Amino acid sequence: MVAPAEIPQPFESVIDAAPEPVTVEKRRPRRLRLWGGLLAVSILGIGGIVAIASRPDSEAPEVAALPVTVTTLEPVTSYQVSRSYTGEVVAGRSSQLGFERAGTLAALLVDQGDRVEAGQPLARLDIRSLEAQRQQLLAQKAQAQAQLQELQRGPRSEDIAAAQAAVADLEQQLALAQLQRSRREDLYARGAIAREELDQQSFGTAALSSRLDQAKSQLEALQTGTRPEQIAAQAAQVQQIDASLQALAVDIDKSVIRAPFAARVNQRRLDEGTVVASGQAVLDLIETGSLEAQVGVPTEMAEGLRVGDRLAIDIDGSPYQATLTALLPELDPTSRTVTAVLILPSEVSPVVGQTVRLSVAETQSADGFWLPSTALTPAAEGLWSVYVIQPTDSGYTVARRDVEILHTDGERSLVRGTVQVGDRAVISGTQRVVPGQAVVPGSS
Repeated sequence: MVAPAEIPQPFESVIDAAPEPVTVEKRRPRRLRLWGGLLAVSILGIGGIVAIASRPDSEAPEVAALPVTVTTLEPVTSYQVSRSYTGEVVAGRSSQLGFERAGTLAALLVDQGDRVEAGQPLARLDIRSLEAQRQQLLAQKAQAQAQLQELQRGPRSEDIAAAQAAVADLEQQLALAQLQRSRREDLYARGAIAREELDQQSFGTAALSSRLDQAKSQLEALQTGTRPEQIAAQAAQVQQIDASLQALAVDIDKSVIRAPFAARVNQRRLDEGTVVASGQAVLDLIETGSLEAQVGVPTEMAEGLRVGDRLAIDIDGSPYQATLTALLPELDPTSRTVTAVLILPSEVSPVVGQTVRLSVAETQSADGFWLPSTALTPAAEGLWSVYVIQPTDSGYTVARRDVEILHTDGERSLVRGTVQVGDRAVISGTQRVVPGQAVVPGSS
């Protein structure tokens, strides 16, 4: 059995002893010792810093060169700016169709939005009165033609024979009358009859003589045939009736509206049963398959355009190539621009009135360098900076060059400033480099 260890007496004396009061004289040496320790630590730290700073350069840690992408600057003397101008799609041809003659609208054969072909009937007027006139003229023509044919054939043999018989009968009657007059003259000379009876017989004889002359003339006319003047007059009457029929046919044809070209019906203005005046619009047509774009461009821009140029346009976000067909000679009174007319490609099917944007490249004179926009970093006073690499004994380092942006075209910018031909500019990772930094260049 191990006996318990005894506590040393000094420890017991420390615990049991009552604490002595601390005086000012006892605290002062402890404070002095504390300040002395702090001073010693400071001296050691300063000494270490001085020792590190006094090392030779060969002992400093080396910083790794940063890989960067560079491009060589090449000068340019001009650049192109894309200008955009707004216009609209228009139909190559559009027409308001109506009738040339007045009448009642009998039928409308199409509706709004319908596609029609050239020559297709679109509307008709009531032509019943014209048809009645036509039948009347046809009857008159038939009568006139029959008379003309009769004149052209000449008199019939029966008519000539009848005329001859009439002449012979009158000759016999005249011979009898002359014989009776001679007898009356003898009787009157002997006083057997009165003067009145002789006069009656003489008058009857003269009348028969006149009738005989007339019958002989008619017989001679029949034997001679129809005169050319009569035939010509009758033929002229037939031609006059033909002309009336042709005029009526024109009126009947004008009673139908036909499409003048392939188109779509844009508006139907009237309905069946309406009494239409001459020239009153009935239908509006817009040509299909020949759409144009009309765009207003400034006069100075129009001077650089030529008929036949292929120009870039945009319709509803889709790019196309259109052909310039005309530059109208008169300025638009509102916009004071020249109207450029472009034929749209066949694969385009826009709506008339749709917006068109025309893009035209304009050349501007300027000396500078093209750089990717990623090579530019902001600088003071609204300027920009470019990092270029400079050769050193151990490689390349970065230097800053101030530049001015002349034009920005998408992902590249045209600049001028303190850069020179042949400089190699950093075009990527510019946010990681600073002037004087060592880099390893790589081509773009």
